[in-house]
Amino acid sequence: MIRINLLPYREMQRAARLRHFSMLLGAVASIAVVTIILVYMVLDARINNQRERNDYLKTEISKLDKDIAAIKELKEQTKALLARKQVVEELQTNRASTVHLLDELVRDLPDGVYLKSIKQTDNLVNLTGYAQSSARVSTLMRNLDASPWLDGSQLVEIKSATVQGLRANEFTLNVNLVQPDATESAKNDKGGKS
Repeated sequence: MIRINLLPYREMQRAARLRHFSMLLGAVASIAVVTIILVYMVLDARINNQRERNDYLKTEISKLDKDIAAIKELKEQTKALLARKQVVEELQTNRASTVHLLDELVRDLPDGVYLKSIKQTDNLVNLTGYAQSSARVSTLMRNLDASPWLDGSQLVEIKSATVQGLRANEFTLNVNLVQPDATESAKNDKGGKS
């Protein structure tokens, strides 16, 4: 029987397997490194892309904030202009009210009644004067209530007084100044002109 020593052959196989394993290990390690680098590059590119998008959104948001501030300023200016417009309109509608008040007082004032003062606060008119009798004051109040420009007359006070040596009744009354409808005032104007 022939004896064959297989030890060098087995060692060569082990060395070949070890080289093969080392090469596979190196290939796997290099593939892993390449994969890690590729994943890092892809993630870095995505992060940069997201940062760019965030920066774009921040700039657009800041532009919109400026636009919103401008819109608020415009709304405030519009509100101020509307308030001014309303004041002007109120002045336009109320500018003739004093003329109508005096005209109605002249028309409604009965004989024997004399006014000492007329004071207007907003739509409330305070009348102070003298009358020959309290019946003339009540006639004045009825005439004022019948007027389209005056309403709700209320007697505040009536007392006896002496004016230039004559006995008279001093009175104070309040009446509300109102704006009649346009059709009603047109009728009154036509009726007054006829």
